Amino acid sequence: MRGRLWRKSNPALDAATRTALVGDLMDARRAVGAALRAKDKTAEQTARAAVDTAKHALGERGPVWWDDAAPDYTRHMARNTPYADWFAGLS
Repeated sequence: MRGRLWRKSNPALDAATRTALVGDLMDARRAVGAALRAKDKTAEQTARAAVDTAKHALGERGPVWWDDAAPDYTRHMARNTPYADWFAGLS
């Protein structure tokens, strides 16, 4: 997204678990939006925590889920990583 690398969900998650977690994530994101529209800081904090919990469960945040010792370039600009040539070729 806008030149940044983002970690994908753990591919080892079974389909049912992944579907449930994505549902939780989307519910939490909708709750963030509702809290922002309502200007309810407490609800916003609760919703953002739910987003974080879902992203951790999906493997998109927290400890890496892969075991090949490859570094985690999440949130790095693609042009500043070993994936720069790959990313440049996507345009």
